[in-house]
Amino acid sequence: MEYFKYLRQHVGHQPIILPGSVVIMLNEEEEVLLQKRHNGNWGLPGGLMDLGESFEEVAKREVFEETGLVVGKLNLLNVYSGSEYYLKVQNGDELYSATAVYYTNDIRGNLTIDYSESKDMKYFALDNLPDALTHTDKGFIEAYIDRKK
Repeated sequence: MEYFKYLRQHVGHQPIILPGSVVIMLNEEEEVLLQKRHNGNWGLPGGLMDLGESFEEVAKREVFEETGLVVGKLNLLNVYSGSEYYLKVQNGDELYSATAVYYTNDIRGNLTIDYSESKDMKYFALDNLPDALTHTDKGFIEAYIDRKK
């Protein structure tokens, strides 16, 4: 059982802290891979930490599960946390996310969409991101762009 589901059995909808990782995956053209989720929003591949995992292990596991791709060297952009990362989801669950954001162009394998988690996956130019990109992921990508300057 995923750790956050175990926690929810004990705390219900009360606020919890959920650590996780996302990855800004860049191809040779410096385009970023985004996944279109079932709610219609685009976002970065990633997910939540399970017991015993490091942030880097979460990033690599989630990327593989969601995309079928294997990432090698990950570069830490930043860890984002605090009150601005509070979220109340549709079912009433409340959470504060603590997200390690990595970037890489060290990618191997063939893109394979896990349709249980995504409707689509596509590379986007950094200056032409989709309007339906989640606010937090847009901020992560903008921080990456700023770092490159």
